[in-house]
Amino acid sequence: MTTIPSPTPSSFVDRLPQDAGESAGTAIDWAATSLRIALVLVLALVLRAIVHRAVAKVVARAVARPVGHEGMRQRLLDMSPGVANERRRQRAETIGSVLRSTSSIVILSVAFATMLGELDVDLGPVLASAGILGVALGFGAQNLVKDFLNGIFMILEDQYGVGDAVDLGEASGIIEAVGLRVTRLRSVDGTVWYVRNGEVLRVGNMSQGWSRALLDISVAYGTDVDHAEDVIERVARETWEGEKVGGFILAEPEIWGVERLAADGIDIRLVVKTAPLEQWKVARELRHRLKEAFDAEGIEIPFPQRSLWLRTSPEAAPTPVTDAPPAAAPAPSSRRDAPAPPGEVEAMRDDTGALQRPTP
Repeated sequence: MTTIPSPTPSSFVDRLPQDAGESAGTAIDWAATSLRIALVLVLALVLRAIVHRAVAKVVARAVARPVGHEGMRQRLLDMSPGVANERRRQRAETIGSVLRSTSSIVILSVAFATMLGELDVDLGPVLASAGILGVALGFGAQNLVKDFLNGIFMILEDQYGVGDAVDLGEASGIIEAVGLRVTRLRSVDGTVWYVRNGEVLRVGNMSQGWSRALLDISVAYGTDVDHAEDVIERVARETWEGEKVGGFILAEPEIWGVERLAADGIDIRLVVKTAPLEQWKVARELRHRLKEAFDAEGIEIPFPQRSLWLRTSPEAAPTPVTDAPPAAAPAPSSRRDAPAPPGEVEAMRDDTGALQRPTP
């Protein structure tokens, strides 16, 4: 049977300095580790503050920068400086918010991983758990992530901004606010639409850079087309040189010629390059002036025309009557026409419902 020797007082006393040294070394190690962790945390916070301050300065400089005065785009922006400044401010602040959030996540994540390394924590399981958590959040909030990613790219690419007239598919109107998740716009009837950025599959911007007023002006088939084009060109030039809407026209109006041979008349196309959102105002003024010029020049604006076929008897072939204008109400008369025999006249009605009868 083996006996275990009991410690002697001398051996216990000999180990006291060794245990004390180990405890002191452990305390020193913990103090050094805590100091390194604190240093990493302080450096991370300082670096984060520096980055945020730099981003804030860039955003402030972008917002305060005056609108330039070179090229056509500056001329367009000068016409609506309030909208341009608001659009630039919102875009700069949104990009600044994205940069601040991204920098904070990166800096704090690196600092957290460094601190775990100082504590001798195995980062493998932590990173694996973070990956699983990220996948779970990605599946659970994929629509939210999609909205944010689409919003970031829309803003970075400047697809549209505050004050633009856009068509987003289901909704169209003037943009009032652009966020990372939702875009707010107001339609012409005053309805406010909130559209998730992830649901925007295509964007039709009707006011980015410049706009165009497009008019298809109809004249009757008996009109001299060359004369009509000369009148349209003269009116467009007078409008361009005028004071009412001439400041919104950016280039000389163009006559593109006969666009269509319609059922009721000939369509002549006029195009005018305008400032953003001013194409409708310019088009209304042009229509007003063209109506007055056509009346003065005797140019006929076409009306709907139909071809009528009249049958005088069941055996007779129908007789075509072309270019028949809409029938006017018959004038009062004291004479009463004798009723026609059955089957002698087949009456027809036009689009207005007026009864058409052959002239005796």
